[in-house]
Order: sequence, then structure tokens, then C-alpha cells
Amino acid sequence: MARTEQISVMQLVDRIRTTSDAYAYMEQLRWPNGPVCPHCHETARLYFLNPANGTSRKTRTGSMSQRRVWKCGACRKQFSVTTGTVFHGSKIDLRKWLFVIFEMCASKNGVSAREVERKYDLTPKSAWFMTQRIREAMKAGPLAEMMTGVVIADETYIGGRLPEMNKKRRKALNAQQPMVPGSRTAGPGWNKTSVLSLIDQDTGEVRSRVVPDVTGATLRKAIGEQCDLATTTLYTDEHKGYKTLAPELAGHESVNHKDEQYARYRNGEVITTNAAEGYFSQLKRSLDGTHHHVSVRHLPRYLAEFDFRYSTRKLDDSARMRRLMGQVGDRRLTYRPLTGR
Repeated sequence: MARTEQISVMQLVDRIRTTSDAYAYMEQLRWPNGPVCPHCHETARLYFLNPANGTSRKTRTGSMSQRRVWKCGACRKQFSVTTGTVFHGSKIDLRKWLFVIFEMCASKNGVSAREVERKYDLTPKSAWFMTQRIREAMKAGPLAEMMTGVVIADETYIGGRLPEMNKKRRKALNAQQPMVPGSRTAGPGWNKTSVLSLIDQDTGEVRSRVVPDVTGATLRKAIGEQCDLATTTLYTDEHKGYKTLAPELAGHESVNHKDEQYARYRNGEVITTNAAEGYFSQLKRSLDGTHHHVSVRHLPRYLAEFDFRYSTRKLDDSARMRRLMGQVGDRRLTYRPLTGR
């Protein structure tokens, strides 16, 4: 694999001084082997409609535009590098898109919409919508391969702590508090959102999902959608929910955190869930310190963002940005479905 060019923020500023430069640079990132028609996937008969130097062209309404436009000789349709992507139809300058993408790829703790609003002179809605569209592109594709081999599984709870909530919110939650049969208290995380994460020990890839609960049936379904159970050895903690799918697995090993056992050895292999604990530590610190509040409705996209950065943590910022550009196609996200309006 060829080594990608490492680029800094200042180099990025020098490279994309105009909107036309931004289109050319995005073409280089998304189409390293030349342009591809997003309508019919033609690669040969494509014609550049801008002037030869790539500067502004006159549109059919008579206005001047720096958008770099191509025409396909097969389907006869026009397109640009943003057609059919998460950038499709955006009125925001493409330079701002590239700078925000670079920040979100390079910032370990993430970037909040309020930061984007202040830095790039956007409205709050535009900044929030932009970051959500980028997170949509960070999601793993539907054709991602099933996990095999050793997979570390662990669950956590995302949400506020009752003692730190205001009195009105705390009172409302206490009124909804469910009771565990045979007990006078609620189960762990009853007022929070459950998240399950799976980490491939060989590749370091992580996949996180919001789950309704952490019962055995729910965990069986969630893990079965991501792992080939017959060829997967699962490393977990002592949670009883994982035992329901143990007979279907190639192997199941666990550590007992209640007895302060965080790693043990068997046949020369280290059995531990510390990778998942480290991932959750970074995730929770960032949600609390950078974003402060994340609704349950949009939590899957935030998980996709942290999954993407964790899975590509061994790449440099430029390679991570190039990887993201390879995922922006066929990921359109419009405002109304996003907000449920």
C-alpha cells in the first residue's frame, strides 16, 4: 500500500484557497484513480465542463460558479464530486466542509457543533446539520464483513447520574423507576441508554450499537448480526447475558471484575476486556467534556464517529480523512428525516 501524504492544517489552508481548489482536492481524495460517474459508474467517457484551468464557469442562469462539473458520455448526465454524497445540495462553502472534516478526523475528543459554529461563521442549525452528516459518513457500510476470531464484547450505560440532575428531572425519573423482581431497587442503568461494543482483537476494529437492554436474548441478536458465531471466540466480563449464546460460539472466556480480576492467562493467551474498557473511557469523557448532552435519537451517529476514529487510530490524519472520503457516497441525509419533522 502506497504511503499517503501527511498534511497539516496550515498546508490544507495553502492548498484550498478557493472553492475551485476545494473541489479539486476533494476529487483527489475521493477519486484517486480518476472521476467516476455517480449515476452509472462510468469511468472512461467523462468530460470536464469547466475551463481548462478549472476556474469559474457560467451557469445556465448567467451566474458564475467555481463548482467543478463533469458530464458522463454514457448516461449524458452532469455531476460533481459532491453528487449523491453527504455534501449533496449543501449551500455551505466546500472549503468549510473540508476543514471541519479534517478537524473531526484529527480530534481525538471530537468537535462539537458549537465549536464549528464559532470557528466557521455558521448558524447553529447549519453547524449541527453539517456534523451530523459527517458522522453519517463515518458509519460502517451495510456490507461490512462479519467479525471472526477473538472478539471482545462489553456493555456500558450512557446517560446522566440521578444525584447530579435538577430536582424536577430527578423527581420525574424516580416516578418511572422500575423495580427488579424480588428486590427493592431498580436494575443497573435503568435510567440510561445501553450500548454494546464489539472489538476485533486482531484488526482493532470496534462496532458499537445502542441496544434496548442487556438481556441474553438482546445480546444474542446484536452479536449475531455482527459476528459469525461458529468461528468467534468471545472475551467478556462476568455478565450472565453472554452465557446464553456460549453454546453457539467457537469459544467463550470471561474475567470476573467483581473479584477485581481484569486479566488472566490461559494457554499463553491473555484473556481481558481492557480494550473495551479503554474505548468506553474515551467515549464517555468526550461525550461529557465536548458534547455535554447527546440525545438517544442521535447517539448511534456519535457512536459511529468514535468507532471510526478508534478503528483507524493507527492511521495518520490524512489517511483517516482519505478513508472517510471513500465512504461519503450514497449517504445522503436530509434535515427533515434527521429531526423527525
